[in-house]
Parts: sequence; structure tokens; C-alpha cells
Amino acid sequence: MEIWQAILLGLIEGITEYLPVSSTGHLIVAQRLMGIGTHEGNAKLAADAFAICIQGGAILAVLGLYYKYVIRMIKGVFGQDPEGLKLAIAVLMGFLPAAVLGLLFNDIIEEKLFGMWPVIAAWIFGGIGIIWTVSWRRKNPPRGNGRDILKLAWQSALFIGLLQCVAMWPGTSRSLMTICGGLIVGLSVTAAVEYSFLLGVLTLSAATFKKAIWSIEGAGAQYDTWFGGTKLMWETYGLIPLIAGILAAAISAAFAVKWLVNFLQSHGLQGFGYYRIFIGVTVGILVLTETL
Repeated sequence: MEIWQAILLGLIEGITEYLPVSSTGHLIVAQRLMGIGTHEGNAKLAADAFAICIQGGAILAVLGLYYKYVIRMIKGVFGQDPEGLKLAIAVLMGFLPAAVLGLLFNDIIEEKLFGMWPVIAAWIFGGIGIIWTVSWRRKNPPRGNGRDILKLAWQSALFIGLLQCVAMWPGTSRSLMTICGGLIVGLSVTAAVEYSFLLGVLTLSAATFKKAIWSIEGAGAQYDTWFGGTKLMWETYGLIPLIAGILAAAISAAFAVKWLVNFLQSHGLQGFGYYRIFIGVTVGILVLTETL
């Protein structure tokens, strides 16, 4: 992998991770266009691991932008901030369903669903889901502009967490499911987006940790051990591309996060629904015609 390819993939990851458009889907298309991980075996496993581990940059971006919430949650855990504790519990409850199902079905998902057609289907159906959610919200408006993030009950957070599990299907978008879930349970647009960001930190950290620290099955005995994923990426690409990808993801995610909050307050989610349908149909045509 060339440095420019790693930076480009990092930019794509950072821009799309917190937007409801699916970072995984965009990364799979980008890797395919650049000929990265298109062959079976260790090349594909290394490419999949790289795409997940550069999420570390997106995690850093949210930690930097929303450090006040993080500090409040930490204080809450130590009994110094009741609202911070409530938010920490809400984030944990939102994370638990994905943690359990991810451990049970991660290998099956990566083997069966990390391909173009599953991503295309998820793009299109996810777009339809966004348009439906916007329509439902208009017919069932919350009181005022919706609840603040610090008022999120653990039961509502668990519901959002269950919806997040749907995003294990590549192309669905974790942000899509969590933002829509937040709107359905009555959060304000800003609160739904902020909760999606904070929940993403925990969810993405777990996924990144698993790929970097745990073993990589099917890559060979030398990778079926602790830090197998890191070793596979290091030997396949080298350290510099991984660092470049993470830094590019961090910088682009910081801009994307700030832009998304402002955009949704002014324009809403519906545009992302039409975008998902458009890109799903477009990529589907390219695959059918063997252009992609």
C-alpha cells in the first residue's frame, strides 16, 4: 500500500464514519478501485483489518471534540456527577447488544457479508429507512425540539443499541441506525447525533481493539496469537501507512463531525437517504456491467 492510498482511505473513513452513509461500504469500494485486498487470503484479511483499525483516528476526533461529556461521564462513575453517570450508563447500555452479538457473529459477518452486493443492498434499504424515519418523525414530533442527551433513559439507550446491531451488516451504517434510533425515542437532532458519536467511541474502540490485539483466524499460525492483526498489517503494509491512515481519519473526522451537526440542524436527514439510494444503484450498475 502506498502512502497516498493510506491517506485517501483515512480521509474516506474519517469523512464517512459519523455520517449515515456507511464508512465500510465506501472503504470497500475505494479498496476495490485501488486494487487493495481484492484477492482472497491474507491480502484481503490485511485490508479488512486496516479498514477497521484506522477507525482509531475517528475515535480520537470525537474524544477531542466532546471531551466535556467524557469528563462528565468519568466524574459520574466516581459519584461526582449524577447526570454524567446517567449518560455513562446510557452509553454502556447502547454498547452491550453490539458487544454480545459482535463476539458471536463477527467471523460469519466478515466471511459472508463483506462483499459488494450485501453493501449495495444495505445502501439502498438504509436510504429507504432514513426517508421513512424522517416521515415518521414529522408525523410524531417530540415535545419542543426533543430531549437533551443527558435526559436519555437506559431503556431508550438499549433500544438504540439493538438498532446499532443491524449495522453489523456492512453498508448499513452504524451512524444511520443510532441517529435514527435517537430520533425515534424522542431525542433532539443534536442529542441524537451527539449520542451516536459517544456510542461510536465505545463501539469503534472495541472493534479496533479486536482487530489490532486479537488473533486473526485463517491467516496462518503466526497470526493466530495475540497482536495477530497488528502483525499481519505491519508485515503487509508497514507501520507508516497505518499511522498515515489514522491521522488522516482523525483530521477529516473532526471536520465531518462539526459539519454534520450544523447540516442536520438546517437540512435534516432526508438528503442522506437519497444519497444512499443513488450510490447503491450507481455502484450496482457498475458491478453488473463489470466496470467495478
